[in-house]
Amino acid sequence: MVMAIRVHTPGGPEVMQWESVTVPAPGEGEAVVRNTAVGLNFIDVYHRTGVYPAGDAPFGIGLEGAGVVTSVGPGVTDVREGDRVAYATPPTGAYAEERVMPADRLVPLPADIDERTAAAMMLKGMTARYLLKRTYPVQPGDVILFHAAAGGVGLIACQWAKHLGATVIGTVGSREKAQLAAAHGCDFPILYTEEDFHDRVRDITGGAGVPVVYDSVGAATFDRSLDCLRRFGMLVVYGQSSGKIAPFDPGILAAKGSLYLTRPTLFNHIAERDDLLTSAADLFDVVGKGIVKIEINQIYPLSEAVRAHQDLEHRRTTGSTVLIPHS
Repeated sequence: MVMAIRVHTPGGPEVMQWESVTVPAPGEGEAVVRNTAVGLNFIDVYHRTGVYPAGDAPFGIGLEGAGVVTSVGPGVTDVREGDRVAYATPPTGAYAEERVMPADRLVPLPADIDERTAAAMMLKGMTARYLLKRTYPVQPGDVILFHAAAGGVGLIACQWAKHLGATVIGTVGSREKAQLAAAHGCDFPILYTEEDFHDRVRDITGGAGVPVVYDSVGAATFDRSLDCLRRFGMLVVYGQSSGKIAPFDPGILAAKGSLYLTRPTLFNHIAERDDLLTSAADLFDVVGKGIVKIEINQIYPLSEAVRAHQDLEHRRTTGSTVLIPHS
């Protein structure tokens, strides 16, 4: 028996229970991973609350972790017992001391990446990678707007976009977060509680607007994000921390300059193993070279996941948060 977080009824942070579970032997194509670190992400909140279904109750949550392979099932060739690995994909259930995973979803870790760093960066870092290099490929000289610039994805994306030659505008919720974003490549941190980010973007760009807005906030920022775009610009909505975006008339996109709107997810971008390994290799490269520094600004015991979720939802966290399964 091992310990894991289980949810019996979707709801607030308090529905998460720390309880004993049985980890089955790995089946065909599976491996058992002993987690040494687990990543905290806002998608975990969506699963906990039922916004995104996570399966029949009781269910586990969490998509990101790192640890050591303790056993493998028949037919597994991608990893072997004793390998240090990381993952950031379904199925949910990372909030556990040990778990079974599809072996082809596990990525072997290079020697220069420790497991806590891996758990802090896999989901967020590969998200930043597809946003900046696939959804809207950032070019030298681009001026971009990135919402939640001091968050886990934001801090990585600001550094990576700066490396790609962009000028980065970012929204933040406090002066402390503005300083943090600025220290990680954000040229123009906008404190949205004190000034209208649309007006500031137009001022920074001389009225031209930006070619792309990366938005994980959703309902609270959607309309003004569209207004920040220049003609033929792209709004990339990759999350909804403030709530779902209301239905709207696509004609608005035409009226505002023949704009593009997309709602991508990481999991489509790494659905094939070759894509997963390529994405992870890109991330390992920029982190290994010091181009992108991973900020682990909060560490909690996994048994205190309730407190971690409360802090996340009340915007008391910055950068990456790691949950530690074993004392």
